[in-house]
Order: sequence, then C-alpha cells, then structure tokens
Amino acid sequence: MPLYQRTYSWQDHQLERLWDDIVRLAEDRAENPKATHFIGSLVLAPSPDNGPAGVVEFLVVDGQQRLTTLSILLCAIRDHRVANEGEQHRDRLTDQYLINKWTPARRLKLVPTQADLDAYLACVDFSAQAGGGAVGGAYQFFRNRLAEPAVAAQVQRLEDAVIFGLAVVSVVAHADDNVYRIFESLNNTGLKLTQADLLRNYLFMRLPNSSKAVYDAHWLPLQRRLTSTELELLFWLDLVHRDPRITQGDTYARQQARLDRLSTEEDIEAEVRRFARLGALLDVILHPDKEQNPDVRLRLERLHSWGTTTVYPLLLHLLDRRNLGTATNAQVASAMRYVESFLVRRLLIGRATANINRNLLSIVTEMDKNLSVDQAVHAYLSAGRKYYATDADVRHAVRSLPFYTNGRAAQRSLVLRWLEESYGSKEPISLAKLTIEHVLPQSMSPEWQRMLAADLEPHENVIEVHEALKHTLGNLTLTGYNVELGNSPFATKRVRLAKSGLSLTRDIVAFERWGRPQIYKRADALAERIIDLWPGPTDQAVDQSEVRWDLMEKALASLPAGSWTTYGDLAALIGTAPQPVGNRLRSVPVTNAHRVLQVEGTMAAGFRWPDGRTEDPVTVLRAEGVSFDQHGRADQSQRIDLDELAQLTGLAPDELPRRMPRPRPGEGQSRTDRFTEQLMLLQQNTAVAEATQALLDRWKDLGGTLLYGGAAETSCFLMARERGHRDGDIWPMTIYPSGKAEVVFQHLANRSPFDDVALREQFRQRLNQLPGVNIAAAKLTLRPGFPLTVLADSNAAACLVEHLQWFYEQAHFSEEAGEPLTT
Repeated sequence: MPLYQRTYSWQDHQLERLWDDIVRLAEDRAENPKATHFIGSLVLAPSPDNGPAGVVEFLVVDGQQRLTTLSILLCAIRDHRVANEGEQHRDRLTDQYLINKWTPARRLKLVPTQADLDAYLACVDFSAQAGGGAVGGAYQFFRNRLAEPAVAAQVQRLEDAVIFGLAVVSVVAHADDNVYRIFESLNNTGLKLTQADLLRNYLFMRLPNSSKAVYDAHWLPLQRRLTSTELELLFWLDLVHRDPRITQGDTYARQQARLDRLSTEEDIEAEVRRFARLGALLDVILHPDKEQNPDVRLRLERLHSWGTTTVYPLLLHLLDRRNLGTATNAQVASAMRYVESFLVRRLLIGRATANINRNLLSIVTEMDKNLSVDQAVHAYLSAGRKYYATDADVRHAVRSLPFYTNGRAAQRSLVLRWLEESYGSKEPISLAKLTIEHVLPQSMSPEWQRMLAADLEPHENVIEVHEALKHTLGNLTLTGYNVELGNSPFATKRVRLAKSGLSLTRDIVAFERWGRPQIYKRADALAERIIDLWPGPTDQAVDQSEVRWDLMEKALASLPAGSWTTYGDLAALIGTAPQPVGNRLRSVPVTNAHRVLQVEGTMAAGFRWPDGRTEDPVTVLRAEGVSFDQHGRADQSQRIDLDELAQLTGLAPDELPRRMPRPRPGEGQSRTDRFTEQLMLLQQNTAVAEATQALLDRWKDLGGTLLYGGAAETSCFLMARERGHRDGDIWPMTIYPSGKAEVVFQHLANRSPFDDVALREQFRQRLNQLPGVNIAAAKLTLRPGFPLTVLADSNAAACLVEHLQWFYEQAHFSEEAGEPLTT
C-alpha cells in the first residue's frame, strides 16, 4: 500500500455485509461448485522498487480495504481451524496465501500502510497481540462469527468460498502512469475518499525524492495524533485563517491551488512540517487536558464544552501565536475569556446563533494586528452589530427574557454551572449530573397560583405572569432532585434545596415565599455577578437588545389555518417577554395576529384589531377550524409550540431550543450506545426507557432499520427505506431520548407515497387513536410530536407497532406489487 493510501478503516457494518455475502456464496457453492461472487475491481500499478528478487510488487491504487479485509479473514479462518482442528492448517494457509516463505526480504504478500503494519503482522504471525485498532477489530469480528455454532460445520466451505469463489477484475496500470493522478481521478468518479486522503496523495506526489523520510518523520506522527475527520478539519482551519468564506467542502481544491504555487520539494516538505506543528495544536484544542498552562486550559475546556466549532480557527491562531512567541499565556487566556463572555452574553439576550459562524470565522482575518491578541479580539467582537450584550442588555435580559428556551440546553446548563463555580465553594460539589430546576414550577398547583396572585396588579392575570417569570434566569437553579421536587410547594422545595449545598440556592432558601418580587431580586443579583464574571464589550458597542419583530411576523404569516400559538411561544422565539408581544400586536397590523392566544387557549382581554376590524376573533378562529370547549378554550392539540414556530420560520437545527443537557460520549462510543445511554439517563421512568427500546426492536422485526443522528442529543430515525432506495429514504418518526417521538410530516410531504396528503392524514388519524396523542390536522406540514410516556401503556405501544407496520407496508407497496427495485 503506497504512502498516499488511508489507514484501514472498515467498520462492523461493512464487515457484516462482506460476511453475509461469503456465507451466502458458501451455501450457493454447496449446490453449484462453480458459483462466484463479484467483489469489484482492483487497480494496481507496478512498483518502482521491482528488482530481480523474483517476487513482482504492485502498488494498490484502489482496493486496499477489500484486500486487507480478506487477508485478515484468512488469518481468522486459519487460527480458528488451528484451535479446533490442529496445527496442519497453520502453515498451509500462511505459506500459501499470506507470506512469501522463501523470500524474506519481501515476506508479506500484502504490505499495508505503515500505520497498520504492526497490527497486521500480529494477525499474520498468530500473535497474542492480534486485536488492536481497526485491523484487530476486523480480526476479532471474524473470529467471533466463526465461533458461532451454526458456522462451525461450515468452515471448510467458507474457506473455499473466500479463496476460490470471490471474483475480481484486476486493472494494471502502465509502468509510466502516474499512480497519484490515478488515485485522484478515482475519487472524482465517486469513490468515498476524504479530502484529507486526497491532500495526503497530492503532497507525496510532490515529494518524489524524500517522501519516505518526510512520511516517517512528520506525516505518520500527525496521522496518529488526529483522526481522518480531524485531519480534514485541520486543513480547513488552515484555509479559514486566510479566507473565512471557504467552506469545508472546498478544502482539497483550495489547498491544492495554494500548494500549486510552491515550486520546490523543499517548499512542500516545509508545508508538511507546518501541518504537523498545527496538528499538535489542534490536538490540544480537541483535548484541552493536554494543555500545560492552567489558565489557558480552563478557557479551552470551557469553549470546548460550549460546542461551537467555528471558534477553532481563532483558538488555533492564538496557540500558534503563543508558540511563535508573539503572544503570552496571559494574553491567550484573556482573549479566550472575551470569546466566552461574548457567547454567554449573546445566549442571555436570546441571540446565541445570530450570524455566529460568520462572526467567529472572521476574527483572525479582520482583527487589528497592531494590538495584543486579547485587545484585538475584544475590539473586534465589540465592533459592529455582533450582539455582544452590554451590561444594560444583561440586566434587562436576566429579569425579562426566557433564558430556559434560549440556545442549547447544554449551554444553559453550562452557564449555571459556571455561575456556581464562581462562588468558589470550599466543599466542591459534582455539578455534571445536576439538572436545571424551575423553582416556580412550569405547571402550577393551586397553592402556587395563590402565591403569584398576591403580587398581581389590578390589570394582570396569573397565567400571563407565570408565563413571563417561569423561564427567566432568576427562577432557575441546579439540583439533583428535579423529579422529586416537581411542582411541590415552595416550603417543600426550600427544605430540599437547602440540603443541596449549592451557592446558587442560598439566596432562594433565604426567602419565606417565592413570587415575582423574590425572583426579580435574585435576577438582579445574578445579573451583577454575570457582569463581573464575563466582561462586556468596549464602549464602542451599541445596545443589541432590539427584538426580532420581523421573525415574529414571518412566523405568524406561516401559521396554518386551524392552528394557534401563544404570546409566550412567540416571545421565546424572538427573544423578548410576552407583554411586549401583546403590545406590538395591539398597535401594529400583523398578519394572523388573531391566532395568538393566552397559554390556556383563551383570547387576551386586551385584544383588538389594529386595522379597525370589528369581527369577534373567536368566531374567525372557529371558521378557520380551531375548536373551542364550553369554557372558550382552544384545543391544545392545535397549538403551534416553540419548536414548530421555529420550523415554520426555517431556523437552522442548531437554532432550535434543546431540552436536554449534552452528555459527553466516551472515547470511541458508538451512536447506538450513546442513544441508549442518554435514554436511560434522561428518562427517570425506567418503564418508558424499556418500552422505547422494545419499540425499536419491534421496528427491526418489521423489516425497518435504525439510523442514529450525530448531534449532541443522539436521535434515532426509524428508517423504512434507506438511502439509495429507488424512491428515496423515508422514516415515519424520530425518537429523542429526552422524551419525544417526532412525527416527520414535513419530511413525508416530499417522499412517495406519503407525498399524497390523504395518506399522511390517514397516518395522523391512526396515531391519534393512541391514548395521549392528539395531533392537529393543521400540523400535516410540520414535525409534531408526542411524549414517549405514551409507550408506558402496553396497549398503546402495541397499537403504535400496528400503525408503524402499516406505514412500513405503504412505504414498500410498489415492491410488494411486483415492481422492480433498483438502487
């Protein structure tokens, strides 16, 4: 395998597919010994090192993953047969298929990339160390399959199938052909090579005389330090330092164009050395515990936890400046503190994602190079309309804005954890497993209603005041007793919170009651602590607390007939409180303003048509399809909530409010394991978690597959058709471990056969048969959901399986009707 080839990278699903093909081939050959299975083409090129040794060498341009896998499989078959049948199989298979016994200088028939060589040798030499890395993982996979009772009697047939039954087309290039160019052109025809693979190929094509020495000294350590994905990230970050507009998809083309301007082999070698140096810095950014300076390490850890990767170009620049001696540890830590402050203050005012990528990616190219790095970062973030909240903005936001629905749940938790850490408690408490607690609960008992009512002004309403207060920072704390506290009376909560030992709860338990005055007082104290902890912008910054009324108008214009929303949901969407939303709708003509109701589904007492209309708004809503009960309350199933408003306005996925803290997955943890871990962590009711897993198992029994998302909350897609299917991929719902089953009508509207609205409507009606599920017809173009707690009812779970089976059958109806399936 030449230097430009990637390391061995097959995963279990690829190994499983090959294994299934071989097992099926072995069965076919039992009836027809001439049966074969085509495994594709190999592209080989004569090695420039061929001499008179008697063994002809070829470079593998394409096919290394298959060749390596089949060689590992032969090692596994050999070792299985030796263990179960005797030593006679060891030399027979090793000498004939794995090594050139009589040519020690070229002993291995297959020589993998240098990074894989030790692991591969361990397999070939029957070593006890066989089992490390991807090579060892493949070896162990095949040993496990061969040990299965059903396979034990088939080993000879499997061996014959591998050796005699697999057919390939071997394409051998001319000796004068440039194999690097062949490799590059193969990628252009659709083979899945990463941009890091291509750039490695390009660099060593430009190093004809020193490639081996440069590879060993610089590239191999870099490749061992960073994964393929991280290498690609490194090459993109290097480009963004020069031009923040470059996308990751353009990485290879832009790096190649830049490197084409270099004329000598020494210049290319210097670039490889530079990449190796930057790679070591990126490794520190990705793994902050490797940083030696405690102040820099703290800021790296915090920015890493925040989860905004677009800050990486700046971090790489700062660490590089420090290495070059043009910035000190103190300046680097200070610069990162300003970035942290920028992110936290934006979250507080509800602007966590607005233009964040462009702002962060542009820092390196646009900051003032005449200032120290920390002063330059501070000045850049403070200039223009970047939503770096002023102290006045923070004081307003902490009192008035719904912090609990701003940004990502993990980021909200981090702010509270960092606030707790700022008190410097002498008795450290583990904060990682604590969750956010609403002291004034999200759903009120009569006792809580009476407590709030004591502070009302004559024109105020308990429900509206509760909506305005419940999600504000002054009402939030951290606790390990979230489920036990629930909507318990304040006296009960106060006792339990007093036992927590948290500094954040001291000012809560100091009060005898918990109403609006107490929440405001605590909010004001927290605002001052935030201002002291996270410095604000320079004096050139402007007040950024203006409200996105345009976003509200867009959401209301998109609101379907037969649906309604609330002042609180709109306020959370645009970063304000419900009262200003009501004032705006009473004074400015806005499309569909009559579809905004109070949280219980009633028309606000102060509602009026700004354009002078006189119709009864409830009558208009009834005519549009909204149902009201005998008390004049709109049907809650027809309510468009905050998530759905975000969908209507086309907000990006990372702008949607999240409901869960972000568990940090372990190193190498699969998405399947992450989903299971999050489900068990976030579902306090074990029965719900078990019922959810049972549902996923039943879906696979029906013929469906599971696809897991890569976001912080690992979602699970119930795939009825996978990618590559003639009719496109399709899934009925997505399961979120935080407790929601999301029905993807929005996706189904573009997939046959559910692009037929009548079929989607039938699916909606079927789901509405489940107790606790009531999806409004107005949501057939959205992604409504229902709680996973529905599954705790065994009858409801069984009923849902029936409806999912119906969905699966509809998705595959054309195949059942006999139409050909192509991929």
